Formats: sequence, C-alpha cells, structure tokens
Amino acid sequence: MTNDHPIICRGIAHRHSASLASAETMDLMRFRRRSDFLKYFHGLGRCLARMFPAASFRVGLAGGVLSGSKSEPISDSQAPGKSEPKRSRLSGLSASAGAALVLVMTSCDGKISTATAAAATGGSGKFAEVAPGIGYVNERIPKVPWSIHIARVDRTLPEYSIHSVHAQRSALGLGSLSDQVRELPASLGIPVAAVNGDFYQRDRAYAGDPRGMQVVAGELLSSPTGGAVFWTDASGQPHATNVVSLFQSTWPDGTTIPFGLNQERRSDASVLYTPAAGPSTHTSGGREVILVPQGDTAVGPLRSDQEITAVIHEVRDRGDTELKAGQWVLSIGPGLARKLPKVSPGALVRISTTTSIGLKDAGEAMGGGPILVRNGKRQKITNLSGSGGYESSSMYERHPRTAVGWDSRYLYLIQVDGRQEGLSVGMTLEELGAYMAQMGCTDAMNLDGGGSATFWFNGKIRNSPCDGRERPIANALVIARKSSTEERKAP
Repeated sequence: MTNDHPIICRGIAHRHSASLASAETMDLMRFRRRSDFLKYFHGLGRCLARMFPAASFRVGLAGGVLSGSKSEPISDSQAPGKSEPKRSRLSGLSASAGAALVLVMTSCDGKISTATAAAATGGSGKFAEVAPGIGYVNERIPKVPWSIHIARVDRTLPEYSIHSVHAQRSALGLGSLSDQVRELPASLGIPVAAVNGDFYQRDRAYAGDPRGMQVVAGELLSSPTGGAVFWTDASGQPHATNVVSLFQSTWPDGTTIPFGLNQERRSDASVLYTPAAGPSTHTSGGREVILVPQGDTAVGPLRSDQEITAVIHEVRDRGDTELKAGQWVLSIGPGLARKLPKVSPGALVRISTTTSIGLKDAGEAMGGGPILVRNGKRQKITNLSGSGGYESSSMYERHPRTAVGWDSRYLYLIQVDGRQEGLSVGMTLEELGAYMAQMGCTDAMNLDGGGSATFWFNGKIRNSPCDGRERPIANALVIARKSSTEERKAP
C-alpha cells in the first residue's frame, strides 16, 4: 500500500478482512484509566501484527482535542510477533468530547521494497569470496530486523557441485549439519557451504525419515509424497517442482499395490526397505517378503523411475527382518496382508519406482516446499495439504527459514534467522519468496525452518540457531569444490 489506511479499533480480530478504509475509531472517553487504554491499545497492536506481519502502524488523533498528549509511531520492531512492543509515551488522557484515536496502517502489502532487496544482495562486491566463484554475505536489515545468510556459487564453473546428504550416511537417523558436512565423501570435493534440508520425523524408530523425496549420488533413499522436490539432472542443472510417487509392486497373479520407501509402515500399507534403512526394518507383525533384485540392480543401488524384477528369497510372517546387502524387504502391514495372495520363494515380483515427472537421471534430490519462485515470479503461498494447526499457520507467520534458489548463473543457499528479538524475527513464506525474487532468483524452493534452520560456510556455523545450538536434522544440501585453489577465510 502506498497510502495510509485507518484501521478499525473495535472488533478488529473478527473483522480484519473488512475495508481498511473504515472510518470507525475508538472513543477515548470509554477508558477511565490510562492503564486501561494502554492495555487495550497494545493488545490490539499485537493482534494486528500477527495478521499483518509486514505492516507498519502509527497512531493519530481524529476530531476533538487530546489535551497534553504526545504520541509516537509504532515501528516494525515494536509490532507484536516480532518483539514485545515498547510503551508509546502517551500522557494527559484528558479528551474533549468527540476525540478519538485512530490506528493507521502505513504499509501492508507483504512485499519487500526493491531498494531493500537490492541493498540485501548488493552485487558481487557484497560477497566475501573464499575462492573464485564462491562467496558469502550476512545481510542485516535492522529496520525489521532480519539477519540473512547467503552463499552464492557460480554454477557455470565445473569445479563446484551440489550434493544431497543424509545423517549417518543412511536413509534414517539424525545428525547436526556440521556432522553431515564432515561426513561428505572426500571424493566429492571440499565442502564450502551447506544448509539443512527437508522436513523430517524427529523421534522413534524412524527418526530422520525425510518427509519427501531424497536421492543421494543417484541412490533413492526416500519416496516423493506429492510435495516440492529440488533436484539436479545428469548435467548438474537445478530444477524444482512437485513430484508424486507412482511406486508399486506387481505380484505373480497381477495384483498391484503401492509402497513407500524406508519409512514407518502402517497396518494397511506396504513399505520397501533397502540396506540404506539400517540393520533391520524395525517393524512389528505383518508379512515380510525378502527380495533379491535381478539384472543391473543386483549390484547397484535402487534408483528413481526403474522397473525391476526381483526373486522372492523368503517369506516371513513377522516383522523386524534383517537388512542385508543385495536384498530388499517388502514389508506388508497385517491389515493389507490378509487381502493379498500367498506367495512362495522363487516367484517373481515386479518393483516400479516410477514418479509423476520421470527422475531417472536425477543425481541428487531433496524434498521440501513450497515452491517460492518459478520462472522469476513469486508463487502464491497456499496450504495444499489441507492440514490445520501449526503446520498451516506457520506458513503465514514469521519463523527462521532456509531456502535454495538460482538464476542463470548462480545458485544460492539462503537462511534467515528468527525468533530472536533484536537480531532477527524471521520471515513469512510470502516475504521469503519476495526477497528471493527481488534478489534475482528465477526459481526458489523452501526447505525446513524453525529450529532446524542452520547455515554452514567455510568451516563453521554462521547463523544463530533459535534453539541456541545446532539441532539434529535428517539431511542437508552441501556445495563442494574440486579445486586446488587456496582458500581464504571469510570474515
């Protein structure tokens, strides 16, 4: 918005979608004590800032006379949800008849000004390079405040590559970002930058199971669930879009059933476990079919968009089957097992890892979402899953954020600190998308945020995690460099 808009001061929590140009104001005579007014006013401010996190407000007098009064603007840093509002100095609440206080919204369009975005990205001079083509900047925008960490890599240089990694070099398990960087195979190069990856299961036997798809060095560790996926193709070019799993097994009698991959198995579902899941399936009950893949897959890892024939080696009517090299276990929940035909060792089962878009050549892949920028345009943030609660509301609130984006030359890893008064309040997804679009990203995708949001660059964690320490996470994106160029320490 470019003009000031008076805000309704009565019933705003229930009528915030009404016209912001409403002339209804608050009669100061209804308050007998100054403390009552301040309590009402600042409570209203907290409500407004939660509804309009990108807004700025100020207070003014409409009609009558407010004797001896002195008011101050309410700055962004005073707005609720960002920090506890400072008490505006209002004195002498002696008002003549007809005096009213008007709360005025001075801006609220969810956008970041072009000037602010330009200042945040600056140009090549803003990035401290540790080697040709790789740089880092920590942008501070005290007005909000925001603390934004950005790694920029010239993806036209062949010595740089981006990798999807998982904690403990497995499909399950948790580990800090620092630990995952240290575990990067030396053959991939020297790690120079990294951020946390996908949302994930945080506890129990399947802790570290990514919510979405993950491919590590061509090996399929986790299946897509319809959400956004970032991946690189055979030439290393980045892409991001929503991916749906079409994974299914075909039994000897032609029966087909969908399956998940290396995840918790429900009673009415089936899950394929590979050796990447650990020592065993961790299941209880049901039927477990031990498979031996044939052909090229017998000596290589499971990949996306394959059609594989496997021989049934053994059928077990109990869970927690041991996982061995060269074998898979198709675990069938007890509710589903009762509906399937009996099978015997030696029979053939067809395994398909087909996806909705075809990712056979994906070298690396990481789930996340939503898509923030596509073809240079900000995407509207919508809750497509239909879920409620925190998962839905947090999309429109300010929290720590992590994202990956790119343009025709550079790839960016971005992390925004949050939940820290005086340092950084975090961003809404709308703000993050606007920020990345205005800094020049043609495409960008959100990753896990909150306490998981972590940024590593040139040997150490650069951001301020809101938990006060690194949180154990499932996976990460790591930029590596294969070069003998001498490294220079970033400031």
